[in-house]
Amino acid sequence: MEELPLKKNALITGASSGLGREFAQIFAREGYDLILVARRERELISLAEELERGYGTASQVISLDLSLATSANDLFNQVIEKGLFIDVLVNNAGFGVYGPFDKNELDDVVNMLEVNVLTLTKLTRLVLPAMLEARKGKILNVASTAAFQPIPLFAAYAASKSYVLSVSEALANELQGTGVTVTALCPGATKTEFGTRSQMNNTRLFGKGVMDAKTVAELGFKALKQGKSVVITGVKNRMIAITTRFAPRKVILSIAKSLMK
Repeated sequence: MEELPLKKNALITGASSGLGREFAQIFAREGYDLILVARRERELISLAEELERGYGTASQVISLDLSLATSANDLFNQVIEKGLFIDVLVNNAGFGVYGPFDKNELDDVVNMLEVNVLTLTKLTRLVLPAMLEARKGKILNVASTAAFQPIPLFAAYAASKSYVLSVSEALANELQGTGVTVTALCPGATKTEFGTRSQMNNTRLFGKGVMDAKTVAELGFKALKQGKSVVITGVKNRMIAITTRFAPRKVILSIAKSLMK
């Protein structure tokens, strides 16, 4: 009896809601088995069951707090113990801390940087060697249009996403010709739990129209499949990103601050 080819595995962080959940739906639809990672185990189990019913997808559920310094190594070790090769890594987990920097809770800022920057960096570094040895693999890092300029009242978050964009573009260049690609997805305001968690739903930024998570995820998946290094979702967001390259810095900062109110 002929053996069926092994399915590819996609590891998605922050998979319990929002973009992460949409990515899980897309990869399941495309025939991948999944490694679903987030804190909320109940939501992950429900999603895994839904994807199995809908697509016959086998999902590994890993409940983990990615703001812990040890989480990336713990996650990677669990994957290795299961004997799984990560064909696609989606570094989607992230959150924002909004408001005047001196009023932000320090623990919240540190936890945000751990998730947005350090865990993403550690996971990327941990999975790369096996991908390079196999000469195949894709990494999708969720950045933001916030990456293109400093944003008053959202200072640390914007800086964290600037890092994600920068490291992603650098790695994409480093890895040319290896069979491994890195893509940075840069969405603008998107309809997810992000706005509620960061208390930004009433700001002008979110009042000027948001994209739905499914559309953003589909655009990210398409760019990943094509091996693009950067994708900015939405015409308006692309125009804003281009404008930041040419407008005076003071003007950009003033506009950015006005959108945060």
